[in-house]
Amino acid sequence: MNFVDNGSQKALAEMVFTGEIVLQSKIAELAAKRLSVSKDNLDQIEVWSSIQSILVAAGNVSKILWPQKAYEARGERLRELLKVDDSNILSDRKFRNHFEHYDERIEDWFKKQSSAVYSDLAVDPFKSIWGNVPTNQHRAYGPLTHTLTFRGESFDLAAVLKELKEIRIKCSDFVLT
Repeated sequence: MNFVDNGSQKALAEMVFTGEIVLQSKIAELAAKRLSVSKDNLDQIEVWSSIQSILVAAGNVSKILWPQKAYEARGERLRELLKVDDSNILSDRKFRNHFEHYDERIEDWFKKQSSAVYSDLAVDPFKSIWGNVPTNQHRAYGPLTHTLTFRGESFDLAAVLKELKEIRIKCSDFVLT
């Protein structure tokens, strides 16, 4: 299945998709700026709002470049156009899915856990002196390392933001500014 057959429509579609990638990367960049300010003031709602904005924006770019099977020709064409490797960090939406489907993660955890310890939304630059059990620490953010953790799995937000910026730069030849 082809992305777009008509030459002028193809060029327009590429411009629209790359424009959306630019928009989403700018949304993530603004959220990162808010995150930087809010971590200094420890406004927990702003921290988690900013993190969620970054994850959603990165997920939206991921869906454009690595779409569902019915649209995979579009993803292949755009990755080729923008010289984005198939193994790019944005291709994996697992971490975004932890947040998007958090309701399911909560329910599954309570079905499988016998522990009454439930820790969530930690903003802590240091490991706990109590030696938290990783599966009991649901969502945590380390502002010094820009690391997001979900039940023992870590995710480098700085690397995601860097990649979004690099892809945005690659889009500059294909969008109107």
